[in-house]
Amino acid sequence: MDVCPVDCIHPRKDEPGFAAAEMLYIHPDECIDCGACVPACPVEAIFALDETPKRWSHFIEKNAESTIRDKAEG
Repeated sequence: MDVCPVDCIHPRKDEPGFAAAEMLYIHPDECIDCGACVPACPVEAIFALDETPKRWSHFIEKNAESTIRDKAEG
């Protein structure tokens, strides 16, 4: 997403795997909680951790797994 001032949403357009990505991930250590991505998300799927709807709570773990995988690969 081009709206993120710290480029914490991965994969970025210039990163491998972007074209095939099912979803994008927010790197929690890089995110500054500015909220710029919230209105830009086409599926309205970005929430503060404590405001995540229960039906989408499994994505919290999926995002965390992505961050761990990226650290292992990088």
